[in-house]
Amino acid sequence: MESKQPLILVVAGSTRGASFNRKLASCAADIALQQQARVELIELADYPMPLYDGDLETREGVPESARALKARFLACDGFFIASPEYNGFFPPLLKNTLDWISRRESDEEPPLVAYAGKVAALGGASPGRLGGMRALAHLRTLLAGIGVHVVPGQVTVGQAGDAFDANGQLQDQATAEALRDLMARCIRTARLLAAD
Repeated sequence: MESKQPLILVVAGSTRGASFNRKLASCAADIALQQQARVELIELADYPMPLYDGDLETREGVPESARALKARFLACDGFFIASPEYNGFFPPLLKNTLDWISRRESDEEPPLVAYAGKVAALGGASPGRLGGMRALAHLRTLLAGIGVHVVPGQVTVGQAGDAFDANGQLQDQATAEALRDLMARCIRTARLLAAD
């Protein structure tokens, strides 16, 4: 029996118009489609959320935008995150988004339900030479701590201002091949976890 095509969410941890990580996320989405996955490219600008505040949550509940994005995570089999690096860490926008998605909406809802049984792959692009490597180490730790299976390896794009061509594609073939391999492992793991 043929396994179903996994649904992979692709998320950039930046909303900046010319973001290198949005370009990397777009490359990852294209590759996942070529590898027979279903793909949903998520723009965090479409899901604006207040800074997490427990008192606000108590008064008003989980914001509608957070609930809507949480539903996308619940429906997916895995996800790819392309994260910028801010002072050696991943950006507040991404942390805030992941925190809101983690919130329970009722006492009956299992903890961290949007992340349970999911697989993630990580990438980063940065003007510096390390390509966001330090941020991805922190992001990997966070995701593992909330029950996500993060596939080994990652793709980092250093000196990202010169890394993409006029069509937004990676110019370095070794980096493009590494991204293809990473996405293949993410998709393969998503299929295995869905089959459990």
